[in-house]
Amino acid sequence: MIDRINQTARRVPEWPFYVLGLIPAAWLLWLGINGGLGPEPIKALEHELGVLALKFLFASLLITPLRRYAGLNLIKFRRPLGLLGFIYVCLHLLTWLALDMSFLWPQIAEDIVLRPYITIGMVVFAMLVPLAATSTKASIRRLGARWTQLHRLVYPAVILGGVHFVMQEKVWTVQSLVYLSIAILLVASRGLWLPRRRARNA
Repeated sequence: MIDRINQTARRVPEWPFYVLGLIPAAWLLWLGINGGLGPEPIKALEHELGVLALKFLFASLLITPLRRYAGLNLIKFRRPLGLLGFIYVCLHLLTWLALDMSFLWPQIAEDIVLRPYITIGMVVFAMLVPLAATSTKASIRRLGARWTQLHRLVYPAVILGGVHFVMQEKVWTVQSLVYLSIAILLVASRGLWLPRRRARNA
């Protein structure tokens, strides 16, 4: 069964992932236009886009454990999942800048400085930008071992994304705490793996 899934995955191109991954954004836009996002549609849109960003980033981090522990080789889909996560982070940020803050840059700058959860959110965005910019095969060849080191930024970025989610809630919710826990577990599982790999290579 696992071998059959791996063989099918090798034949599936990457581009359908981008199309399917953007369907939730189109659905949220349709809901927003038609009054389906509740009494505070902008806040709801920001929230849903942020949650989707975390889901895609989590999925990209889950690819390696699935291969390691279950034998599922879905590594070719890690890049589209990560890029979709970044796209949703950008949409989440753009919604805040354009719809919530109306591009009032002095107020935006003040909020970034004075509101810790927004500060953390901007740090996450800054961490993900170089990862998205170097996601191509040409960048991997050009950077070599430095590419791997650079892309380890995804681990603190994901954890800080979970922290951002928890902090932006006026009252901590089960959902936000679950997402933070998932982020920590995914990164911790990767951290436990690295020492073993170094020991085998020594």
